[in-house]
Amino acid sequence: MNDLSAPKPPFTGAIDVHAHFLTPRLREALLAAGHEHPDGMPALPDWTAAAALDLMDRTGVRAAMLSVSSPGVLLDDPLATRALARAVNEEGAAVVRDHPDRFGLFASVPLPDVTAALAETAYALDELGADGVALETNYRGTYLGDATFDPLLAELNDRKAVVHLHPTSPACWEHTSLGRPRPMLEFLFDTTRTVAQLVLDRTLDRYPDIEFIVPHAGAALPVFADRIAGFAVIEAPHAPLDVLAALRRLHYDLAGFALPRALPALLRMVAPDRLLYGSDFPFTPDWAVQGLAHALAADEQLAPAAQRAMLRDNALRLFPRLSA
Repeated sequence: MNDLSAPKPPFTGAIDVHAHFLTPRLREALLAAGHEHPDGMPALPDWTAAAALDLMDRTGVRAAMLSVSSPGVLLDDPLATRALARAVNEEGAAVVRDHPDRFGLFASVPLPDVTAALAETAYALDELGADGVALETNYRGTYLGDATFDPLLAELNDRKAVVHLHPTSPACWEHTSLGRPRPMLEFLFDTTRTVAQLVLDRTLDRYPDIEFIVPHAGAALPVFADRIAGFAVIEAPHAPLDVLAALRRLHYDLAGFALPRALPALLRMVAPDRLLYGSDFPFTPDWAVQGLAHALAADEQLAPAAQRAMLRDNALRLFPRLSA
């Protein structure tokens, strides 16, 4: 019997591109590595597929793309990092096999070891059927646009892969985070720093077939875009770089606090066809996910067709298997 007192889900058939998972193996490895307070957060949250599905049903999310959040799979021992990446990818793929219509997987890779990352990318995409790859904004202070990572980006470009960017603590967080959890400020600045590097170093031009998803409503990019574009002209007045056009090619999820200010700023930079829904569960707890979802559903900045595109249609272009 249906519970007639249960609130109506805010969405119908939404696709969540920013959702995380923590398996027992991953939790054990993170705790052993001293990450019981990841990036300064109070604790590692609990996660099970059943809890995720329950929340998805209550918010009207049809499918969620799972990824490992910061600090990712990077451990002090390179061999342990490789083993952990393989373990979480296989565990994530098992969740998808059990619920193929409800979950997808962004694979983790053992960067900064580029050779190992190339091997894990091939295994995850070809053998496990992962839907894309999750990359951190920096790896021990080396940012994603650094030439060190070119072989991996070239491979992802050849595969026309979907890459979900996820922020992590910068190398200097002890001096800049003000003693607060790094997701409050540092995550947004690190995302902005990474994307700015990808644009200004023309990495996006060299690898135009990677479909990058930028999290958290573009972080600070909507506010800094014109400033970045202006400095690009100062740096290279005879080699024009269209920063704003590059930013318009990217995709942006609305995980976190997109309202009331971030979404309007983002819409001044990109068209609604670049927007995607994200929950950030379980690092955003279920009660907050529900509140943010209801606020987004009630917001009238997006016309009904644009809101449907943000919730579902834009994601289906990136993940056509979910159209079946």
